[in-house]
Amino acid sequence: MQLGLPGINDNIDVRRKNVLSSPKFGGSCDIDSKPYLKELGVEIVERKQPIQFTSNFGEHVHRWAPYIQGFSAAFVQSILDQYKDDYKSPIILDPFAGCGTVLTQSKLNGYKSTGTELNPLLQFIADVKVNSWDIEPKLLLKIFSSVPKDLKTPAPEFLKSKNQFNPGVLSNLEFLKGGIDAIPTKIKEQMKVKNLILLAFSSILIDCSNLKRTPCLGYWKGKKVADNAPWILMEHKIKDICKDLEILQTRYKKNIFIESNVLLVNAMKYRHEHFFDLVITSPPYMNGLDYVMNYKIEMAWLGFTQGTKDAKKVKDSLVVCDNVSKGLIKTFAQSNAKYSNGWIEEIKANIEKNIKRRGNYRRSDMPHIVHKYFDDMYKVISVVTKSLKSNSRFILVVGDSLIADVYVPTDLLLAKIGTELGLTIEKIEKARDRRSGQVRNYRLRETIITLKRN
Repeated sequence: MQLGLPGINDNIDVRRKNVLSSPKFGGSCDIDSKPYLKELGVEIVERKQPIQFTSNFGEHVHRWAPYIQGFSAAFVQSILDQYKDDYKSPIILDPFAGCGTVLTQSKLNGYKSTGTELNPLLQFIADVKVNSWDIEPKLLLKIFSSVPKDLKTPAPEFLKSKNQFNPGVLSNLEFLKGGIDAIPTKIKEQMKVKNLILLAFSSILIDCSNLKRTPCLGYWKGKKVADNAPWILMEHKIKDICKDLEILQTRYKKNIFIESNVLLVNAMKYRHEHFFDLVITSPPYMNGLDYVMNYKIEMAWLGFTQGTKDAKKVKDSLVVCDNVSKGLIKTFAQSNAKYSNGWIEEIKANIEKNIKRRGNYRRSDMPHIVHKYFDDMYKVISVVTKSLKSNSRFILVVGDSLIADVYVPTDLLLAKIGTELGLTIEKIEKARDRRSGQVRNYRLRETIITLKRN
């Protein structure tokens, strides 16, 4: 019997073997970025900042709906403060509005803003968060308290499994949703109240389930949820919203009706009617996170998707992730009308070579997925650039990637695209270190790219 080395034997899975044999094991983006930085003629300045959304969980309005993938209100405020002398009353755009952090913070400062978002759930959340500030807290509490408890809206079929919700919890969720659906909407004010209550309902669903989101949606073994949790959590959330509305109507009275538009449109195609002083956004990272499946519970309960076909349609229209349909990528690969540059072609070739060397990878079409990501982002940046005022700034928060042992400088590639479209790289700042999902001890970064239109 032949014994292998400790930790490297026949029982070890293929993925682990690939990690241990990876040429990037113990590496760093600092080294792999050097050729790209040299060609761009820029340096990355280290400037640690609190970017992650988790700090928003205690912030007024921002806490109404948890959205792990967003960035922090504190970061957005730091950007607004940084340029307050350059733009007295800036008009702000977020082409990837998500749950509305940029729009909410803009409104708190009294600035007009526009956001585009293609995920219908997130567009709904963002719109409710910025356009419900005039609702009287007492009215919200009164309507929620009078919600009938004997009407039932059946849960979406795929959520009736015990894996998703315990039977007692599921039943209470169905009665809670039935009561919310019964709220009348004859006048605009009633519709706003109902939407606030639906937002609150969406925000408690994961806490009521047997799941967790950290950041991907997955099962939580041993999680215990009381049958009456939906009603208890819902009451707490409504009270939080009421407290925030009181604060908004006292401290931010002048800002209540500041224009905040949240459009359910594709940022790759939509042509804006207005011009903007500041664009602050965080595009999807090339990290394999499926933004549709990650919010499938909330999307289904609120009726934005009826099944997998609806979810697939939404997913295929977003900036690409590595869980997108193979047919879409095949069509893209065969198309001649797509953006590319020397960096992308070299990265694609290296990924293809490494996949063949490994002999096993989650998707053999990964080179084309990477290419489509930058083609999608080229379209977004091109559309945004056409909507920028003179002397405006386009600020992106993004992370780089490691794919099949190939370093992908996502931030620098997006900056390069900006220069090709006539923008100037004002600065690139490293906000924090990140870890690769594939080779955990390979160090990545999260950066803030500031592009300027002169």
